[in-house]
Amino acid sequence: MFAFPMPLRHEFSVSARDLDAAGKSVRFVVRARWIRGALEGTGVEIPGTDGELDVRFSKSGTDVVVHGTLRADLTVECARCLEPARIVVNERISALLVPATERRESSHAGEDDDLVPDQPDLLTYDGETVVLDELIRDELLLGIPIVPLCSDTCAGIRRLEAPQLADHRIDPRLQPLLRLKKP
Repeated sequence: MFAFPMPLRHEFSVSARDLDAAGKSVRFVVRARWIRGALEGTGVEIPGTDGELDVRFSKSGTDVVVHGTLRADLTVECARCLEPARIVVNERISALLVPATERRESSHAGEDDDLVPDQPDLLTYDGETVVLDELIRDELLLGIPIVPLCSDTCAGIRRLEAPQLADHRIDPRLQPLLRLKKP
């Protein structure tokens, strides 16, 4: 599996010791510089503005539940005209993080790792620090439409229109082919 370069310092992390059942709300600035590094090599450009991540952490035993919203502006190539298309990412985030040691123990016990579709994503943390960097990178990529458009009315790459073709003389060698064309 190809690993994308990630910064050594974690941008979106909290200490698991600071969390309890009552929960803790945190607002992070998603710096354009961080997005640029996290999405390097994907063809996504960052217009220079920072995004934001509003999340609520709560703890149940050693498990950490994360709910929140990620907002950021990205620029990708329009699928029709190849011009820059502005994409506003506004993704809801829901994840369950378990200590990495518990995840390993449960998978060795023969439990099925497949998740029920209605369950949040199951991720791991080191038991001390909850780091959301990879989750945020994934959510940014998932927030980009499969067919990004610069506008709903984008006509695509312009082709020569029929009136312009009428002005051009047809090569006489191609005249026999025009007779084969059905009206």
